[in-house]
Amino acid sequence: MASYQIVQVPQDGQGIKMGSDGKLQVPDNPILPFIEGDGTGPDIWRASQRVFDAAVAKAYGGKRKIAWCEVYAGEKAFNQFKDWLPEETVTAFREFLVGIKGPLTTPVGGGIRSLNVALRQLLDLYVCLRPVRYFHGVPSPVKKPESVDMVIFRENTEDIYAGIEWAAESAEVKKVIAFLQNEMGVRKIRFPETSGIGIKPVSREGTERLVKAAIEYALREGRKSVTLVHKGNIQKFTEGGFRDWGYALAAREFRAQTVTERESWILGNRESNPKMTSEENARAVDPGYDMMTPEQRKKVVTEVDTALALWPSHGDGKWKKLLMIRDSIADITLQQVLTRAADFDVIATLNLNGDYLSDALAAQVGGIGIAPGGNINYTSGHAIFEATHGTAPKYANLDKVNPGSVILSGEMMFRFLGWNEAADAIIRGFNGATAAKTVTYDFHRLMEGASLVKCSEFGDAIVHHM
Repeated sequence: MASYQIVQVPQDGQGIKMGSDGKLQVPDNPILPFIEGDGTGPDIWRASQRVFDAAVAKAYGGKRKIAWCEVYAGEKAFNQFKDWLPEETVTAFREFLVGIKGPLTTPVGGGIRSLNVALRQLLDLYVCLRPVRYFHGVPSPVKKPESVDMVIFRENTEDIYAGIEWAAESAEVKKVIAFLQNEMGVRKIRFPETSGIGIKPVSREGTERLVKAAIEYALREGRKSVTLVHKGNIQKFTEGGFRDWGYALAAREFRAQTVTERESWILGNRESNPKMTSEENARAVDPGYDMMTPEQRKKVVTEVDTALALWPSHGDGKWKKLLMIRDSIADITLQQVLTRAADFDVIATLNLNGDYLSDALAAQVGGIGIAPGGNINYTSGHAIFEATHGTAPKYANLDKVNPGSVILSGEMMFRFLGWNEAADAIIRGFNGATAAKTVTYDFHRLMEGASLVKCSEFGDAIVHHM
């Protein structure tokens, strides 16, 4: 064990380890680091910890118990240790693998751009996992919130969140713009004298490990599709690369278990008309086929022939039982998750798209206050589950806000540990409390006949309904 000066490691707990088989080895008394968070964080954490301990006790009758280990970040860390993110905090998450945190303040001024981003990058937590589902009774601005049942795999280490940018009119940005114009022949910077410049890296390796995690999750959980969400029609070599690398990974490593949406059209066409030629099939798949150049037509026909070569394993309707891999443009996706929510299941996407999508979807099922999240490295086993909302300092110490985001993030954490019975107890309790209309102020003001309770009392209601 590492040496700690400010972190008090519980003596009655054991660390989680990653086994040689690539699976977590979780003792009955795991040490779990936690950051209570800033602003409303302490109120939320007290309610959440009570729910977690009750769920474990109910599920396992005392045979399992969490050894909680407080670590520090944000305002509490700065006030006590003059350090926004003490090294011991990172060390504890690295050593004990799995933990949970409340909302953190981002320091004002230079240095760390975001404590949340810093933790993700330091531990290479490349998946931001954001499940979005509806709980009975929760107020929603849409007509059919129950249609929303999606799991977003948001790439967590690349894209614009890599933070590669230069301020407008700075000496650094002038060098970058001069290089782009003089060395690279760029002529598309409309106002070069006053432009800030940002660069977004998107790699094949980063894409493949994210998409692989999404596909493995979908297969494991019996989901019906994985949608690659991108803006590749505009950013062809970054977002377009994400799409192409994702499809290639699926075909290479999961060929027997997956079918693309276009392959399903091609195979379906052959099933409907066994005498259909490849050219006729191409014309049916691409309505603009007749307006294409000969080279473009040849490419579509080749695609048809490649799909039909899958006939022994995928034809005669066998593809209907396989996981579908499809893609969708980001702006269209933001529309269709509202109008055709049932069409989406597991979503794999880049960092910025995932940020937009997860928050927009959270609004459809009750708001960011109950949106859970996890940051995971499936290879190393490191994971930090977290509140997805801000610190809301004006409500600090009022025992008022909804603790649902941290509580449901804990539910995700238990599933990651393999403690599904405890996770199920939390879902039963949460559903029971909201269905009984025993809710905090954010829901109370939108629900008729609801009972207004405090943050701590909502936690008690969840425990009661387990």
